[in-house]
Amino acid sequence: MLAPGRAAVRLFSVTALSVTIALAVDASHDLRAEDRKATIVGLGAATCSAFNDDIRSNPVIRRDYLAWAQGFMSGILSSRPPGVDEGLDLAPATFDVMRQLLFLEDYCARNDSLDFSDGVAALYKRLRQEGKT
Repeated sequence: MLAPGRAAVRLFSVTALSVTIALAVDASHDLRAEDRKATIVGLGAATCSAFNDDIRSNPVIRRDYLAWAQGFMSGILSSRPPGVDEGLDLAPATFDVMRQLLFLEDYCARNDSLDFSDGVAALYKRLRQEGKT
């Protein structure tokens, strides 16, 4: 039989281990959660619907949305791990900024309920394909 002090230490250790395992499982669940999305700020945090309305009522604002998109894609590119998307040209001659703007307009016209940033992510993927051709 264990001495009273040793039993208390053993019970505390088992309890601490159980809590640690429960927290680790909960944390790993949070890391796998796919419904979580980063908080996007700035003009590009708009929905596609708002983007569509904005460019219809004020065509000059297209430039501001495009500038936001270029910054957002630059952020994506700079956050990539070494060896991923190295050398990716975000403004290739074969897919210049005007063509990128038209891509975003088309994307949002077809996906009114999505976010403008979703369109920018799709454009980024498209530019990755452009670099492979």
